[in-house]
Amino acid sequence: MIDYKMIHIKEAKDCCGCDACSQVCPQRCIVMKEDECGFWYPRVDEAVCINCHLCERVCPIINQNESKKPLNVYAAKNKDERIRIQSSSGGIFTLIAEQVLREGGVVFGARFNEQWEVVHDYTERENELVLFRGSKYVQSKIGVAFEKAKFFLDNKRKVLFTGTPCQIAGLRKYLRKKYDNLLTVDFICHGVPSPLVWRKYLQEIKLQQYHEIKKYKTFPISVCEKDICIKNISFRSKLLGWKKFSFSLSFFISLRDGTFYENKIIESLDENIFMRGFLTNLYLRPSCYSCQFKSGKSGSDITLGDFWGIDKILPTFDDDKGVSLVLINREEIKSWFEEFCQDRKLEKYENALQENSSLLASVTPHRNMKYFYSKMYKGECLQKCISVSLEKKNIKYRLASILYHLCKKN
Repeated sequence: MIDYKMIHIKEAKDCCGCDACSQVCPQRCIVMKEDECGFWYPRVDEAVCINCHLCERVCPIINQNESKKPLNVYAAKNKDERIRIQSSSGGIFTLIAEQVLREGGVVFGARFNEQWEVVHDYTERENELVLFRGSKYVQSKIGVAFEKAKFFLDNKRKVLFTGTPCQIAGLRKYLRKKYDNLLTVDFICHGVPSPLVWRKYLQEIKLQQYHEIKKYKTFPISVCEKDICIKNISFRSKLLGWKKFSFSLSFFISLRDGTFYENKIIESLDENIFMRGFLTNLYLRPSCYSCQFKSGKSGSDITLGDFWGIDKILPTFDDDKGVSLVLINREEIKSWFEEFCQDRKLEKYENALQENSSLLASVTPHRNMKYFYSKMYKGECLQKCISVSLEKKNIKYRLASILYHLCKKN
């Protein structure tokens, strides 16, 4: 029997920031606070705590599920090419969400708020699914999404809840019972970057845009930095194709004469500094480096991802517009999914694993992660902090290089 105690996080890696503990607390004495790296952790007001121990009972890291293999594996595409181009991979999230809405359900997922932070929200309208479409490489703030989902479930509404594997595990622990009207969908997760790093990145990009505009002496009306607004962000733009996806960010300025000025940044993965830092594991959440939700341990009904390597496995199925990898983890879901997803191919799990190592393994922290944060804390330019941290060779690397060249000479 587990000896439950009031929740205290001794090591950062032991909390995934799913918010289950704060939402289940009957006294509301647990709040999620941002640490110096920009990640949220629970803080307990011990004076108000009644020692009900619910916070520990719903923690998905304390109470882990067993690993399991998927029952069925598919390569799948949305037949609506417009939707597929707007999506990160094959547009299957939208297919699933549309079906749930047709059944009178509610769809939960991650979207941008007005400040371009990533938050969890829900919709009951098909035309709002565009807000939840596409990858968002920042940890989303769950807020009270679990509570809202439970409200709909208790009122017999079908609920589709999408999120990271740890968020899905957190939701299922929070609910503390099985709901037949709940459908959970997670995705193959590389890890979640710091929301603080994302905020700083956007601030610097807007400032750079402001200085760029100031260079144009012919610009009709003087512009303040606060006049520059972000219009759209895509972490996975397919302008250069699915396999060579790029980061795009568009700005607009509403001028005082009623006209608009617009500009767009489109950068490849090698060019965009935020994506380079993310993909090299420079500023992911500590729990991501030892993720406890790999190998099907999230308890999700469906897992989605990019079917990387499909061009080698099923070349005739690949058109470089995106193919989804779909893992069905619950028997009842198979026939339901096949009814509305017509463009699919049954595949082997081994094929899915070939170029999707994140299904089973956590990523390794970048060797200069601590160095990066130390530079950022000093208030230095974020983009420079990332760039220098990615290029800096640590002492061990330099020594190994020196020894290698000495041995070669001898």
